[in-house]
Amino acid sequence: METKILSLIKAISYRILGSMVTFIGCYVFTGKWSISLGVSIFDFVAKIVLYYIHERIWEHIKKRL
Repeated sequence: METKILSLIKAISYRILGSMVTFIGCYVFTGKWSISLGVSIFDFVAKIVLYYIHERIWEHIKKRL
């Protein structure tokens, strides 16, 4: 069984990698650091929250099986 803190750590580490890819892709298309940074920060925060919720739902489901 995963703990809540482990789910959060996994979410953050995964999003760091994902946000780096988002930043690079956005920069390639826009050529602007500021836009790329803003999109990456939004992407980072939004997807950590969504991933954490997703993990906790699955943990709840596993307990019921």
